[in-house]
Amino acid sequence: MAHVALGGLVLISGLLLLGGCSPSPKDAVELRADLRQPRGDLLNPQFLSLTIDANLVSDPRYVTFLGSTKLRTLAKGLSPAYLRFGGTKTDFLLFDPNKEPSIEEKLYWESQTNPGLCEQRHLPPAVEDNLRTSWPLQEQLILKEELQKKYKNTTISRSTVDLLYSFANCSGLYLIFGLNALLRKGNSQWDSSNAKLFLNYCASKQYNLSWELGNEPNSFRKKSGIYIDGSQLGQDFIQLHNLLRNYSCFRSSGLYGPDVGQPRKETQKLLKSFLKAGGKVINSVTWHHYYVNGRTASEKDFLSPDVLDALKLKIQNVFQIVNQTVPDRKVWLGETSSAYGGGSPGLSNTYVDGFMWLDKLGLSATLGIDIVMRQAFFGTGAYNLVDADLEPLPDYWLSLIYKKLVGSKVLTATVSGVNGRDDRKLRAYLHCTNSNHPKYRAGDVTLFVLNLHNDTRQLQLPSSLANKYVDAYLLLPAGKESLLSRSVQLNDHVLKMVDDKTLPTITEKPLSPSSFLNLPGFSYGFFVIKNAKATACI
Repeated sequence: MAHVALGGLVLISGLLLLGGCSPSPKDAVELRADLRQPRGDLLNPQFLSLTIDANLVSDPRYVTFLGSTKLRTLAKGLSPAYLRFGGTKTDFLLFDPNKEPSIEEKLYWESQTNPGLCEQRHLPPAVEDNLRTSWPLQEQLILKEELQKKYKNTTISRSTVDLLYSFANCSGLYLIFGLNALLRKGNSQWDSSNAKLFLNYCASKQYNLSWELGNEPNSFRKKSGIYIDGSQLGQDFIQLHNLLRNYSCFRSSGLYGPDVGQPRKETQKLLKSFLKAGGKVINSVTWHHYYVNGRTASEKDFLSPDVLDALKLKIQNVFQIVNQTVPDRKVWLGETSSAYGGGSPGLSNTYVDGFMWLDKLGLSATLGIDIVMRQAFFGTGAYNLVDADLEPLPDYWLSLIYKKLVGSKVLTATVSGVNGRDDRKLRAYLHCTNSNHPKYRAGDVTLFVLNLHNDTRQLQLPSSLANKYVDAYLLLPAGKESLLSRSVQLNDHVLKMVDDKTLPTITEKPLSPSSFLNLPGFSYGFFVIKNAKATACI
């Protein structure tokens, strides 16, 4: 086993262990941090949020997956969060209050000893096994439909709505439901009649949820042959806003939109005209972002600082439009992941995807994004947090640790390399530590770092943080697949569920005081600097 002394720590097989002091390395990268005041507003406690793509109910029996105890345990681990039910299929869903539920849905509800109690809701093992056996074929049908862009309408029942709401409510998530925007009257005005049926049912059940209308209106013509300009869409949102006010239980519900795609020229034009017409009735402005095409992406893309940095300009473009039209509105990444088209198999569902995901969380928080909704928690494609076997993937564990350690105050942190030059391959973000963590105190800070170099790099801490005790949470791939591993180890321990109802304990590795942090090549991790006494965090 190789032992290499690095900056006061010993690197053994790529893992950080305790060690003695050593001279300052000449090529260390310096961390500069402002601990006096936070950047911008506090982060929303639901900053890291989730989506379920509406294509899950293309065949409504598969919504029964959401009755799984294991899936609910995993979802609960990421609360508090919003759960957006949306995506392309949103605009091809119809609600029929008289439709009979699927056999699987009936079996689920019939098995509940007390449907009113979350802890007594369990998906019968036989139902879950049958769903998992038939799911690969259903997934292929969904992906084929999306590839051909020939979408069929799907009718959902009251049971489907109940299961979706139950999943969110029992997992500590707040549901946002996307309504069909392609239902149109002869004069192109939105036809709200089906939405009224849906609202009537949700109101009768006293469901507490919020709303969207449509998904990526910039591509309506491509998906359905219908063109709706931004001004008309703004009027449609005003119509929905007024409709919601007719229900006492929805008067304070959130309304979010317009869920446009990448902010290219025509999409920017649509967003601007939408906000001018209807921006005052929405609570937050939503848009979508993916770095690359899932069908053509390469491993190199996931490790490229140029690809990662491209997000900054897109965020700035959206903020510029929002500030010109509705400057008091928050901005959300309402749907986002690494690669569009369902993700990139063998990349989006492996350890390497964590570089895009963690950097997006860091950059979004730094630039003022209020909510980041990960596409998707579970469902079709390769970009999910949980796979088709209901096993958590590396990005799930990364999200879980982020939730536990990263607080709502964002601090300024930059890195500079040799001769003061930026080292874009060593990316660092700094927050006050999560105040709800039982182990840490006010004034502690959480640093998370991505090393895109293929060798170990050293990060020199500011003098105010040197010689502080640090808890490391270093994430590395587990198994022979290296960066393409579908499992991850935290401080040399592979992360996996204890059982269907129990997540593992997230355990730190204490580091002795040192002026340097050592980061193995192609790794990422979190470092809680204890007793940092950051003024911004007290």
